[in-house]
Amino acid sequence: MNKALSFALLVAGIILIIYGISASNSTGSSLSRMANGVPTDKTIYLLVGGSVAAILGLLGVIRGSKTT
Repeated sequence: MNKALSFALLVAGIILIIYGISASNSTGSSLSRMANGVPTDKTIYLLVGGSVAAILGLLGVIRGSKTT
């Protein structure tokens, strides 16, 4: 994976995590937590997807592209 793609994945992951945190503080998520004890599916998807993307992007940036 080249560095530009890795960096883009890292940035996208961070943005998704920020949206996930924002969604977890929303009224809908608060009502879902009160009724079910868990946040909404959208919040979970944003946080998990953002975390995976950020980790993959970070690993790609750290490792860099290998040239032979």
